[in-house]
Amino acid sequence: MKINPLKLKGTYEITLNPHQDERGYFMRTYDEAIFNQYGMTNNWVQENQSLSKKKGVIRGLHFQNPPHAETKLVRVVLGAIVDVFVDLRKNSETYGEWDSIELSEGNYKAVYIPKGFAHGFCTLTENAQVCYKVDSSYHRESEGGLKWNDSELGIEWPVSHPLVSDKDSKWSNFRDFVTPFA
Repeated sequence: MKINPLKLKGTYEITLNPHQDERGYFMRTYDEAIFNQYGMTNNWVQENQSLSKKKGVIRGLHFQNPPHAETKLVRVVLGAIVDVFVDLRKNSETYGEWDSIELSEGNYKAVYIPKGFAHGFCTLTENAQVCYKVDSSYHRESEGGLKWNDSELGIEWPVSHPLVSDKDSKWSNFRDFVTPFA
């Protein structure tokens, strides 16, 4: 397992190391001791999986407001996505900036996203399955989001006409957003 910091402080690219033979492979997807070396200490309380049947689906940009904010460890078990995260931490040097990483079943990468970020992804393949751990249980009343195509954020999505849920198309713009993340 190799861990590299990304451009937004607190986010990390994790490259997994499958041990392969003629039967297939085995790989560790999480190792508490290794994560602790990078200050990524978490008590994972929930694991979620989503299936997007079509290429060009955008899910997000989602977050949970404090005190139910979530750290996420995201990876793809089938297909491929572009994973996007936006820094919503008021005192961060990169407040309002975004970054992205391609995750796929074949590149064996995961991304660690701490509390204080909005998160979303776009499917690059049909039948993309995304699996992610969170360190806070889902709390409907704490749910929040930002509009995926907000011109102020300027996220470079790989599609121009995605399939987006009604809920995700109605989130507020960043300009109108008041961050709850100190």
